[in-house]
Amino acid sequence: MDDAQVKRILENPKFKQMVSKKSTLSWTLTAIMLFVYVGFMLLVGYNKEFLMSSFSGGVTTWGIPLGLGIIVLSFVLCAVYSYIANNTLDQLSKEALQEVEAITHDKGTN
Repeated sequence: MDDAQVKRILENPKFKQMVSKKSTLSWTLTAIMLFVYVGFMLLVGYNKEFLMSSFSGGVTTWGIPLGLGIIVLSFVLCAVYSYIANNTLDQLSKEALQEVEAITHDKGTN
């Protein structure tokens, strides 16, 4: 693949759309996870009393369901990414790949 083909691929609207959507989705999900995780760490650092208080009047403290919630959230975000990737991004990738293959078979000519 020569530089002209690479340039045509990078300028392809379907390829740009695919890259943009994947990037937006991954950064959004990353920001959500980071926000929740950092919030939990700040809670651990600055409000231990709340985390040590009883959740239901028994021995279970607030820290346990919140910690488990973070773990569950990571699985939910993975499921969200998989769902969107399988139902939206795969079609964009397929269309972009077809156009990229057409460009590479074109041998860089216009």
